[in-house]
Amino acid sequence: QVQLVESGGGLVQAGDSLVLSCAASGSAYDNNVMGWFRQAPGKEREFVAGIRWYAPPSYAESVKGRFTISRDTVKNTVTLQMNSLKPEDTAVYYCAAKKVGAIATRPSEYNYWGQGTQVTVSS
Repeated sequence: QVQLVESGGGLVQAGDSLVLSCAASGSAYDNNVMGWFRQAPGKEREFVAGIRWYAPPSYAESVKGRFTISRDTVKNTVTLQMNSLKPEDTAVYYCAAKKVGAIATRPSEYNYWGQGTQVTVSS
């Protein structure tokens, strides 16, 4: 079992930066892949970024070049650095963990989820 707790959301202005963190507890073997997803009101949950051991990270096209995902193996945390934020980045952001395999973009492939943290970007 893996428990995921996100932090770092908030209200910012367009062009600002924000850092989201996800603390994972439980078996390290159950979170081979860590990912960030987001869900805006009335929309489906979508992949934002993912990272796995010994492989390059993956990003959605909409955030490539602006967001950076990183992993601290000692602290067992995953961080999403978000720069040049836009109003369309407004959503609830979720941390997710996947036991095995490659980074996936479909939410159904992830085994564990955090409770989510709200990010609001004003224009």
